[in-house]
Amino acid sequence: MQFLLALIVAGPLAGAALALLPAPPGLKGKSPDQAVLRHGVTVTGVILLAAIVLALGFDHDHPSTMQATTDVSWIHALDVRIHLGVDGISLPLLLLTALLTFLCALHSYFKPPTGPSPKAFVALLLVLESGTLATFAVLDLVLFFLAFETVLIPMYFLVARWGGEGRQAAAWKFILYTLLGSVVMLLGLLLIGLKAGTFDMVALATDNGRGLTTSVQVIAVLAIGLGLAVKAPMWPLHSWLPDAHTAAPTVGSVLLAGVLLKMGTYGFVRIVLPIAPDGMRTFAPYLAAFAVAGIVYGSLACLALAKPGNKGDLKRLIAYSSVGHMGFVLLGIATMTPTGVNGALFANIAHGLITGLLFFLVGAVKDRYGTADLDTLAGATGAALYGRAPRLGALLAFAAVASLGLPGLAGFWGEMLALFGAFDPAAGLSRPAFLTFMAIGAFGTLLTAAYLLVVVRRVCMGGPRPADATGATAGGPVGGPAAGTTGAAPGASGAPGASGVPGAAPGLASAGPAVIADVHGFEIAAWAPLVALTVLAGLWPAVLLGLTDPVVQQLLAGGTQ
Repeated sequence: MQFLLALIVAGPLAGAALALLPAPPGLKGKSPDQAVLRHGVTVTGVILLAAIVLALGFDHDHPSTMQATTDVSWIHALDVRIHLGVDGISLPLLLLTALLTFLCALHSYFKPPTGPSPKAFVALLLVLESGTLATFAVLDLVLFFLAFETVLIPMYFLVARWGGEGRQAAAWKFILYTLLGSVVMLLGLLLIGLKAGTFDMVALATDNGRGLTTSVQVIAVLAIGLGLAVKAPMWPLHSWLPDAHTAAPTVGSVLLAGVLLKMGTYGFVRIVLPIAPDGMRTFAPYLAAFAVAGIVYGSLACLALAKPGNKGDLKRLIAYSSVGHMGFVLLGIATMTPTGVNGALFANIAHGLITGLLFFLVGAVKDRYGTADLDTLAGATGAALYGRAPRLGALLAFAAVASLGLPGLAGFWGEMLALFGAFDPAAGLSRPAFLTFMAIGAFGTLLTAAYLLVVVRRVCMGGPRPADATGATAGGPVGGPAAGTTGAAPGASGAPGASGVPGAAPGLASAGPAVIADVHGFEIAAWAPLVALTVLAGLWPAVLLGLTDPVVQQLLAGGTQ
C-alpha cells in the first residue's frame, strides 16, 4: 500500500521525464507524435489502475485512519517530512484525479489539441497530474504548499500554448491570481507551523488548535483562506476562471473544473477546519455570505449568457456555473457541521464528474460547429443537436439535468446536505444568519435549473421557426432548409450550413439540416465512465458518504470521536 501511494504520486513525474525522450524504435507507431500520445495514455492508465488497487486494498471499516502512510524526514532543521497518507476524504479525490487525467489522455490520443509538439503537452499533463495527486496525499504543510503550486505552471502552459482565442491574457490572469493567493497562503501555513512547532497535518488536526492562540488562528485562517478561496474559486475572487475556461483546450477545461478547483475546498476541510477551529468560527459567517453570493451571481451570469442575442459562449456559461456550484461546497464547509461538510465533500466529487462531462461535451459541440456561441448553436428546430446529432444532444441534456441537481443523480445530494447543514449550523454560529443563507442558496437552485433548462432548449431543441409574411415557416416544411439560410444550398461553396453554422457537412443540397458527426467511439469510451459514476453516486450516495463521514466527525472533534 505504501508503494502504491508513492507510485501514484511520483509515477506521473517519471512518465513526464520519459515523454520528453525519443521513443524506442519499436514503439514509435505511425509517427513520434502518436507514440508520445500513446505514452500519455499508458502512464495515466497505470496510475488509474494503481489508484483502483489502492481503493480495493483500503480498509473501508476504518476510513478515518490514515492508511498507506510514508513518513520520512526531509528537512531536519525545519522538521519538514515527506509524509504521505490516504483516508476517506482523500481517497475519492485521488480516484477522481486519476480517472479524469486518464480520460483526458485518451481523448487527446484520438483528438490531439491544436498547438505545439505533443511531447510537451503530454509531459505537462503528467506533471499536472502528479502535483494534483500529491496535494491530496501529502500530510505536511510545506509539502502541501509545494504540491499546490506545482500544478500552476503546467496549467499555465496548457492554456497559453494549446488554448484558443485570448489564451495569453487568460493564462496570465490565471497565474497572477493564483500566485498572489498562494503567497498569502504560504504566510499563513508558516505561521501555524512555527507557532505550533510542527508542520505535520495529522498532529495539528489532533491538537485541534489547542496549541494556537485565537489571534494566531484568526490571522492564519484569513491568510490561508484567501489563497484557498482564489483556487476554489469564491466570489469575488473568481474572475480568472471564466477567461481560463473559455480559452483552455477541452482537456484543460476538464482538469481545471474537475480537479484543480477541488484543491481549494480540500484545503479548507483538511487544514483550516481541524487546525484552526476558533479562527474558522470567526470567519464562517463571512465565508457563507460570499458562498451564497457566488451561487446567485453565477446563476444570474449564466442566465444573462443564455439569453438570446447576448452572444453568450457555452464554455463561459459552464465556467460561471462552476462558481455557483462551488458556492454550495463553501456553504457546506462554513456550517462547520458533519452534515454540511459531508455535503461539501460529496458536491466536490459530483461537480468533478458532471462538469468534467459537460466540458467534454461542449468541446465536442465546438469541434463540430466551429463555435461555442449560443446564438449560433441555437439553430431552428431540426437544425439543433436533437435534429443533427441526437446522441450528443441526449448526453448534453443528461449532463445539464445532473448539474441542476435532479434527484437520483450525483448533483442532488451534495447541495441538499449543504443546505441542511445551514439549517442547523455549528454551536457558536448565528442560526438566523445561516437560515438566511440557506434560503438564498435554495433560491439559487431555482436559478440554476432555469439557466440549464434554457441551454438545453436552445442548444438541443433549437429555436422555433419564425413565420414569414405569408404565414408559412421561413424554412419551409420539415426537411426543407433550416431557418436562417439565404436560399443557397447547404454545403454549397460559400454558403453556411443549415443554421448558418460553419463546419456543416457538405453535399446535402436538398436534404434539410446539414448532418454533423454524432458521438464517436473514442468519445463514448471517454464519457461513459463519467455518466455511469454520475448515476451510481446519485442512486447509492452511501458509498461516498460512508467514506467521508467518519473522517469528518474525527476532524471536527479534533482527532477524537
